[in-house]
Amino acid sequence: MAGLGIVAAWAIIVALVFASNGAHGWDYAHATFYGDIGGGETMMGACGYGNLFDQGYGLETTALSTALFNNGATCGACFQIRCIDSPWCKKGAGIIRVTATNFCPPDYSKTEDIWCNPPQKHFDLSMSMFLKIAEYRGGIVPVMYRRVMCYKKGGIKFELKGNPYWLLVLVYNVGGVGEVSNLKIKGSNTGWIQMSRNWGQNWQTGVRLDGQSLSFQVTGSDGKIVQSDNVAPSNWEFNKVYEGKNF
Repeated sequence: MAGLGIVAAWAIIVALVFASNGAHGWDYAHATFYGDIGGGETMMGACGYGNLFDQGYGLETTALSTALFNNGATCGACFQIRCIDSPWCKKGAGIIRVTATNFCPPDYSKTEDIWCNPPQKHFDLSMSMFLKIAEYRGGIVPVMYRRVMCYKKGGIKFELKGNPYWLLVLVYNVGGVGEVSNLKIKGSNTGWIQMSRNWGQNWQTGVRLDGQSLSFQVTGSDGKIVQSDNVAPSNWEFNKVYEGKNF
């Protein structure tokens, strides 16, 4: 492997080491950071999540460029990232694991430093996670990344918002592949109702379900389904969070 160069040699090594673990293959991208060391500016965001500490994500988060964000469908997915081939990579730094919670928007007015513009694959990490793999002064570093399974504590969380005529459900703390590709809801007096994605991991329906206990059927992007029956009681309330099963 002496003639392959550092990057190519590392690609072969990681492919051999991780080939049998069921994760996606490794690919190349770049990483920057945003916000401050305490996670300022990383809360809320384009996936629809709120306080990332309260919701279990903490500082182990990243915003994704257009090429990776997939119009919000990738929200909740988990990635492993390693700094490579840069003098700014921290010596001995290992692999970090982060969850996609935000969008790094493109800037078409610029011709330089356009890391989040298509077709670039880019991770805008929380400062805390960036500093685990690279020096602050580096600013931007090349990385290798791959999709991995998400391991979350507790069940999937359903936060109910809206009004009696329009129900908006934020789905978070999702294990397995992390991505929710489909969501159905069922009242105690209805059959299964197909919900539609509003934005990020917010799903909506116009069917009135007040006064009914609520069940949810969550489908991951791998096609696996987890069903949680009677998660919310018949006297459920808006702006409350209810917990179901997890993958």
